[in-house]
Amino acid sequence: MTKFEMSETERQLRALAKERILVLDGAMGTLIQTLRLDEAGYRGARFADWKQDVRGNNDLLILSQPQHIKAMHRAYLEAGADIVETNTFASTSIAQADYGMEALAYEMNREGARLAKEAAREMEVTTPDRPRFVAGAIGPTNRTASISPDVNNPGFRAVSFDQLKDSYAEAARGLIDGGADIILVETIFDTLNAKAAVVAIEEEFARRGRRWPLMLSGTITDLSGRTLSGQTPSAFWYSLRHARPFSIGLNCALGAKEMRAHIEELSRVADTLICAYPNAGLPNEFGLYDESPLSMAEMIQEFARSGLVNIVGGCCGTTPDHIRAFADAVAGIRPRVIPELTPKLRLAGLEPFEAAA
Repeated sequence: MTKFEMSETERQLRALAKERILVLDGAMGTLIQTLRLDEAGYRGARFADWKQDVRGNNDLLILSQPQHIKAMHRAYLEAGADIVETNTFASTSIAQADYGMEALAYEMNREGARLAKEAAREMEVTTPDRPRFVAGAIGPTNRTASISPDVNNPGFRAVSFDQLKDSYAEAARGLIDGGADIILVETIFDTLNAKAAVVAIEEEFARRGRRWPLMLSGTITDLSGRTLSGQTPSAFWYSLRHARPFSIGLNCALGAKEMRAHIEELSRVADTLICAYPNAGLPNEFGLYDESPLSMAEMIQEFARSGLVNIVGGCCGTTPDHIRAFADAVAGIRPRVIPELTPKLRLAGLEPFEAAA
């Protein structure tokens, strides 16, 4: 892995994270749903004659309805977010293939970062004593490198490591070119996918001769306490700690209550910052999320008072009202202290392994 000196952005972020708990934004999809856009709304003027349906392609709105996306970033900044994520969760060529829009992936990432950066800079004009940052979001794609989609052929894979790496590299290039301050690989359900992302991102850093802060966020897919590819939180961290991320954490799939034990586990074993951004509870029978800003803020505050977190935010179902409540809830609470761990051999398959000292 190429080693460069810590960037000025990362130094600034780490200094801030020593002073207080940082606040990440909330869900973009939840706000996009409130627009109630039809097919024509998703297409906009530029894609009016696109060859297939695009409704539901939320990332396309970066190009077809940029004013709405920028307004959402602004709403989260005004609610108290220190870091806003780009609306690029599915802006990889692999994910965009569902809409025949693979060729737009780089542009989506570049423009997505540019829109978020514009909103952050405008916000800093009104709050010059408080810097704001943009995290370039890279989702897991809709393919898995570890699991066969064919129950009759367990050795089959729908995607290769190199295909994933190339797709992630294109996304990272776009995000960096658009002005992202941080690269965030999120909702990691397959650690092998994440390793492909890390390789791609590190190669991009090497090409540019500098590093950007890297945030990694996994997802525990159910109450088993494991990722989809079978790892416990500790095993997940041991598999990715070589990337030297600015933060490791969890998002999506679970509400704050269900996520707590897994965040606590990561907090014990990870010698970097911990980021938690849960859903607004578990989805109800209509696929909606019921946790109110107040009820979620109480849990987030408990995370903070227990010394488990350095960065907090929200995932599916959360809104600017949730983020405002989170910011208020953690204000004045000291951030988690990064533990100093005894050097030893730490390995992982599905379970973590530590060699005896």
